[in-house]
Amino acid sequence: MQMLFRYNWMVREDWYRWCEELDDEDLLAERTGGVGGILHTLFHIIDVEWSWLQILQGKPDFQENFRDYQSLQKVRDLDAKFRIEVEQFVREWDESMENRLFQETMPDGRVDTDTWGEVMRHVIAHEIHHIGQLSIWARELGRKPVSANLIGRGLA
Repeated sequence: MQMLFRYNWMVREDWYRWCEELDDEDLLAERTGGVGGILHTLFHIIDVEWSWLQILQGKPDFQENFRDYQSLQKVRDLDAKFRIEVEQFVREWDESMENRLFQETMPDGRVDTDTWGEVMRHVIAHEIHHIGQLSIWARELGRKPVSANLIGRGLA
């Protein structure tokens, strides 16, 4: 589990460096699919990761507003701020946490029950899904996307 979080963080850093070569217009442009555009998608990845881990720990979650993060540097700063708590939680993860239950009341009143392990894997898969969208948008811009290869990143 920890390896896949570290993988996602490495790929995310690669995308930040990739984004440095784009102007604000390309970063903020609305695109087909995802939550909007390149920068908004990176913001969304960060927010979802932090929010889920806050909720699991019983800590308050608040929704950041993308309108307040309209530059690559602001998104990177938010990531650095949230990463401190996220990384600590991921480092402290152990098998005893895997089957703890998380219950969420849905808008229709149903109670949905999942394990913490399922939630953690959802967070990992969520980012990988959106990184695929970034790759498509990169190709639409005529640019080579960031490598999604896990092998060769020194994570083992």
